[in-house]
Amino acid sequence: MFNGIIFNKGIIKKISKRNKGINFFVFSKLKISKKDLGMSICCDGACLTLINIDKNLMEFYLSNETLERSKFKKSKIGDYLNLELPLKFGKKISGHIIQGHVDCTANISSIKKIDKSYLFDFTLNFKERKNLIEKASISVNGVSLTISKKTKMGFQSWVIPHTLKLTNLSKAKKNDIVNLEIDILSKYVRNYFYEK
Repeated sequence: MFNGIIFNKGIIKKISKRNKGINFFVFSKLKISKKDLGMSICCDGACLTLINIDKNLMEFYLSNETLERSKFKKSKIGDYLNLELPLKFGKKISGHIIQGHVDCTANISSIKKIDKSYLFDFTLNFKERKNLIEKASISVNGVSLTISKKTKMGFQSWVIPHTLKLTNLSKAKKNDIVNLEIDILSKYVRNYFYEK
């Protein structure tokens, strides 16, 4: 479990393709070691298992299921990832509960600077748009944001300068693809009432 408050980024240094997935090699300054092998780390919103580490180079395996639901099938060497270690008991939760299970991807349709903050406009598929709730939390590349407004094709969210500085949203541009995890509560409640 994670909370979407990002303090660390990593950069993809190598990508190895496999028959049923890929391996990512990510350089970061996270304070982890060999004893942490098997740990779950949130990488741009996806819960990935650390399978190897050599100094500051972490290795992750991504299955075809993860690739199909996420933006990682289009990732390339040099891409920056938002990284978050799993929550520890007693730690403050400043964002919202994130599972690291990416629901879908969204496209950035526009970014507007208004005063010192930025208004991001996202478009996503109709199936997932049904689960959006105005003022609910949402994970965008693993960053805990608030849906400020639902739109015909998706939603809008404000990103403050502090969040922009600490995350890869600072490098985002129009038409970029992002990973989304919709708030678990809104998904479960909708499923309870509409999937009977």
